[in-house]
Amino acid sequence: MTPVVFLPGMMCDARLFGPQIDALSARYPVMCHPLVGTDTIEGLARQVLDASPQRFALAGLSMGGIVAMEILRQAPDRVDRLALLDTNPLAEKDDVKAKRLPQIKAAQSGELRRVMRDEMKPNYLADGPNQGAILDLCMVMATDLGPEVFVDQSRALAARRDQCDTLRAYAGPSLVLMGEDDSLCPMDRHTLMHDLLTNSTLSVIQGAGHLPTLEQPQDTTAALRHWLET
Repeated sequence: MTPVVFLPGMMCDARLFGPQIDALSARYPVMCHPLVGTDTIEGLARQVLDASPQRFALAGLSMGGIVAMEILRQAPDRVDRLALLDTNPLAEKDDVKAKRLPQIKAAQSGELRRVMRDEMKPNYLADGPNQGAILDLCMVMATDLGPEVFVDQSRALAARRDQCDTLRAYAGPSLVLMGEDDSLCPMDRHTLMHDLLTNSTLSVIQGAGHLPTLEQPQDTTAALRHWLET
């Protein structure tokens, strides 16, 4: 079976894909790479490539999707198939970049929990009965990773390149998946990726925002399983 490599979103780790890892690992070799240790998307992609099998299925959510697209740019022959979840192929807009500097300064000053609680996590999820528990898990993941990772990831995202040409050149089986209520990476970003990828399926998960892997794990896993089996 083709190994599956998961890449988590900003200030998340393998727990973001916990339900999918549990469901898929009986059949597939599964890896999840932390996005730590450097402050460029290019450097993070090289780290993942160095630690991954020669050929693999690649799935990234949010920042993980941005790194996945850079992996595809650097080594397209190693990516057997691609899944992009709640992510964005475009370079960062100037107004978003401008918000990152005060967040970086706050995190460096010991205010990481406040930044995550007040400025970032409230935008992640759709309303639902598990919202509180998922937000608590997101906070635990963020605090476990710590302020240095927050700073590195913020800088990497701010300097990222446009990957539209990368997606246009890829012909492997692809899944573009989003939570229906994702306000961070809205529908137009996903229809753009779907249109650029010549062999892609677009899946919209109802009752989910930016983190469908946790908000609607069964529907998300079903979409990923179909992607792996086709």
